[in-house]
Amino acid sequence: MKLEYRKMTADDLDVFIGLRINQLREEGATEDIDLKPALLDYYHRHMADGTFVSWLAVDGDKIVGTSGMSFVEKPPYFSCPSGRIGLLSSMYTDPNYRRLGIAKELLSRVVEEARSYGCGSVQITASDMGVLLYTDFGFVKNGNFMQYKL
Repeated sequence: MKLEYRKMTADDLDVFIGLRINQLREEGATEDIDLKPALLDYYHRHMADGTFVSWLAVDGDKIVGTSGMSFVEKPPYFSCPSGRIGLLSSMYTDPNYRRLGIAKELLSRVVEEARSYGCGSVQITASDMGVLLYTDFGFVKNGNFMQYKL
C-alpha cells in the first residue's frame, strides 16, 4: 500500500459521489431519492467557483478516503470576525483502510484550506464514528446547534 494525497478534480466526481452515498448509508440516512444528480450539480458549481474543495487519499488508482470543505459567508460576529465559515463534509474512509491515520491527514488538509480561504471557524455535524477524531483534533461540541427542516 502506497498512499498518496491529492486534491479532487472533476474527473474524480463519479467515484467521490459513490463514496459520499456510501457514507450517508453508513450513517443511517433514509435513501428515498436519487441524490446523484443533485450532488453532481453541487460539486461542479462549487468546485468551479472555489467554494468547495476536497482532498483525497489514493492507493494506486483507488480512492480510499475523502474529505470536503464548503466555504460560506455569514455576517461577521465576535468569534468569527471574517464571517467566513468552513463546513466540513464527506469525511469517509474505505472500511479496509480505517485506523491508519487517513482521516486525520485529510482533515488537516481541508482545515488548512479553510484557513487559507480566511475562515474564522470550521463546523461539522459529526457522525458517532467521527466524534473522537474531531474532538482529538480540537473541535468543541456546540450544544446550541439547531435545525429547522423546510
